[in-house]
Order: sequence, then C-alpha cells, then structure tokens
Amino acid sequence: MTRTNVNDLLAFLAVARERSFTRAAAQLGVSQSALSHTVRGLEERLGLRLLTRTTRSVAPTEAGERLLRNVGPRFAEIDAELSALTALRETPAGTVRITTGEHAAQTVLWPALAKLLPRYPDIKVELVVDYGLTDIVAERYDAGVRLGEQVARDMIAVRIGPEMRMAVVGAPGYFAARGKPKLPQDLTEHNCINLRLPTYGGIYAWEFEKRGRAMKVRVDGQLVFNTGLLRMNAVLAGLGLAYIPDDLVKRELADGRLIRVLADWCAPFAGYHLYYPSRRQPTPAFAVLVEALRYRK
Repeated sequence: MTRTNVNDLLAFLAVARERSFTRAAAQLGVSQSALSHTVRGLEERLGLRLLTRTTRSVAPTEAGERLLRNVGPRFAEIDAELSALTALRETPAGTVRITTGEHAAQTVLWPALAKLLPRYPDIKVELVVDYGLTDIVAERYDAGVRLGEQVARDMIAVRIGPEMRMAVVGAPGYFAARGKPKLPQDLTEHNCINLRLPTYGGIYAWEFEKRGRAMKVRVDGQLVFNTGLLRMNAVLAGLGLAYIPDDLVKRELADGRLIRVLADWCAPFAGYHLYYPSRRQPTPAFAVLVEALRYRK
C-alpha cells in the first residue's frame, strides 16, 4: 500500500468518526474541499460509496461502517505503538482518555487525580462520563471503568476501589407518612425514585441478596433520573425512596436527614475496576495513572 493510500484511509476514518467534513478537516489541518476530494478518490478506486452525504450530515454506508470497524482499530494500535516509542522519556507525558460512570468519577478517579496531576504536569486526562457499555477500542479510549463483574474476559482489569454496598434510603417525613418496607417485595407499594441506565437497557431493577437468596425488584414511582445528584435531591425532599451507593449517603444518615431500610438485604459486591485491552502497549503516562488508581487496602 502506498503512502497516498494510507493518507486516504486516514482521511476517511477521520470523517467517519467525526461525522463531519468540517470537524475532520480541522482535525487533520486540511481544507474541506481537499478532504472531500481525497475521500471521493478513495471511493472511486474501491468502486464503493463509503459515506452518505447530505447538506446537514455525513454518515458511513454499510461498506464504510465495515471499513471503520475493521481498519480503524488497527490504525489506533499503530498510533498507540508509535506513541509508546515517542513517549520513552524521563517524565511521563501525553493524554489519557477514560470512560466512566458518574459515581466512579466522583468517588475513585477524582481523589486519585487530584493527587497525581500536580506531580506530573505533562500528563493530561480526559474523563468522559458515560453510562453505556462503551467499546473502548472502537471509541479510542485508553481505558474504561466498570464494576468487576462487568469487565470482559479479554481485557486486563485492575481493581481501583473497595467493595461496594447499596442502600435503600428515605427521608424521615416520607417514612412517617408511608411506613417502612420490611422485605424487598414491599417496595412495590412505595413511591420509588428510579434510575434509567443504557447499561441495563432501561429502568434499573433494584438488586438484593440475603443468605444466598438473590432477587431483583422492579419498582415504580413518580420520578426517573439518569444521574445521582438529582436522585439525592429528590430523596432528601421526601419524594420517595432511593437505591444509592451507601458511601454517598453516610453524612445524611449520620445527621438524620435520611433513614436506611433493608440493610440486611444489601450485600457487598465487587467494586470498580479499570480495564484496557491486553494487546495495547501502555504509555508511561498511562502506566503512572494505573499505579495511582490501583486499590490498596
């Protein structure tokens, strides 16, 4: 393959990922017309249309999606290897991209980064909060954060947090008016604050376990959120019961603003893990970040 062919593929990949000639041209440092001409030349040589163009949008065709899916990660691996070679210097440097959920970002990643980054001014970290099961290779992330049982087997997983427990909590005023559930199934009679996560394909079912007996309860209520902050506001206002990681409500439980129920049904489970492809050669910056995040009892 000639150098021109490689550049043409890189041009197509940039447009396909950005879904925009304007953004791709800015990323590559070329004009839109030159970029459009390059991609059209590639299509003509292949005899296939790779992009569908309208006045408002650009999207890969079926052939374009296949090329993006199969060739894109290989270029990313080449880029990672070259970055690893050029990053071999005394001070770790470069950008590390991580996809994570909001709770992990607040409770695990941020405390570690606040200590790490002042010591390594040449390291940049991009945190993207996303509740979906992101394909970190296809989306060009260096790593992702998930609960231990959700990490794919072909990934390297590094534990970065302690075991976790969930808590069912409500405001004193709510319990005064509605009473307290004694069993998980009693929650179906209560006004519960729901959480919608793409990871679970919709409304998250509350999970419980006691003496080896596990169950999921699909609760109902007036409110559905996709973020923890709003759930906290709602439960503190007495608008229902919430199912929240217990580390987020310790202060409210201690000062009496919230009351916990069904604690004996909320068993500990595997905490957060950082995961990344086993084939990827880590850069010095990434290696430093992994060690800073690694959980130590």
